[in-house]
Amino acid sequence: MTRLMPRDNSNMLRFDDDNNVIQRESSRAILVGITTGADISYSMQELEGLAEADGIEVLGVMTQNVERINAGTYMGSGKLQELKEMCGNMGADLIVMNDELTGMQLRNIEDASGVKVIDRTILILDIFADRATSREGKLQVEMAQLRYRMPRLLGFGKSLSRLGGGIGTRGPGEKKLETDRRHIQHRIDEIRSELQEVEGNRGVQRARREKSELPVAALVGYTNSGKSSIMNRLLEMEDRSEKQVFEKDMLFATLDTAQRLITLEDGKSFILIDTVGFVSKLPHALVEAFKSTLDEVRYADVLIHVADASFPEHDFHIEVTDRVLDELGAGGKPTLLVFNKLDLAPEFSTLGYGKDCIAVSTKTGEGYGEFTSRLKAMLFGDMEEMSLLIPYDRGDIVSQIMEGGSTRSVEYTEKGTLIRAELKESDRRRYAAFKAP
Repeated sequence: MTRLMPRDNSNMLRFDDDNNVIQRESSRAILVGITTGADISYSMQELEGLAEADGIEVLGVMTQNVERINAGTYMGSGKLQELKEMCGNMGADLIVMNDELTGMQLRNIEDASGVKVIDRTILILDIFADRATSREGKLQVEMAQLRYRMPRLLGFGKSLSRLGGGIGTRGPGEKKLETDRRHIQHRIDEIRSELQEVEGNRGVQRARREKSELPVAALVGYTNSGKSSIMNRLLEMEDRSEKQVFEKDMLFATLDTAQRLITLEDGKSFILIDTVGFVSKLPHALVEAFKSTLDEVRYADVLIHVADASFPEHDFHIEVTDRVLDELGAGGKPTLLVFNKLDLAPEFSTLGYGKDCIAVSTKTGEGYGEFTSRLKAMLFGDMEEMSLLIPYDRGDIVSQIMEGGSTRSVEYTEKGTLIRAELKESDRRRYAAFKAP
């Protein structure tokens, strides 16, 4: 099947061996999907969104249903000839394949069509390379790019010409195979060492959070479901808009993990973490590279799983997110499923999704009262009020209680500091000896 899709022209970047921009050009692409029977209509729709997110003008879409995948060219010879003619007639300078291909397949399609070819994985890596802003994010993307390229050195032609991160743009050439392999492995080792240093810093931050005993909630979900907008809405409710994170209606608008202190109306506080969004066929190399960042979800007390209520395939998005969470070892954690963008789907119902589910509109604020109440119950459900009489020589305990609990009142008496605070069960046991008579 062939489908033409006119789009506005967009620009995209190319890089040299040192990851410096060497030119800016407009890329006009044909998207290609091959299936052995499964319905790939949604996958192709998502590929179009990924292409547009990377600044690519989509001219048309071609799909083919085959009995088996061709090991050399991935698609049938007749369809490959049709693709070549389609590129020539429409003036396409790029072919984007919907699956992850081998280096040999990429080169063979490129040689047969005379047009540069990339696959879905290269496209996602390219988006990540463009959006990463922190040192850690850039290192993680480069690691994923290198891991992707390593097994494909033999057979690569020009197909990775758009990858940055020190990978280069000309293709390695067969004679340089061993040299390139050593170079890539050396760079992977360097990045691993640098990431261990960054991970150590995150461990220090995590230890500080644990010492403060503030509960942690992590936002997870499909890309562009509205995770960052939920964080910003909660900050806006506190009149702390200056702490808001970047948000935009696009795939992978943000990649870097952000954490903010959220204080509810009753004074209870918790740490809210925003994580990178997921997507179907998320490259394994990318999951591995971002594992240290995504590990934040494993240490969270509660997960806030955000889904787009207005999107017809939201059940598929939920399934993909759950699958990645299981892979990260975070499956089974207490989770509040939040359907966002209710303003775009006013008839949406949460029936059938269980009791730990709610629908909200970040744009209008609808549902946020119940959302914060439900979240508070999950984060602070085991907290009870307790009166403690702390001797004046134990000011350290007073500080711990005031940092880790919701203090109701403080009174200075002859015998010590009388504190009435809401404490979780573990703290009530810890401070039982100071319980006021």
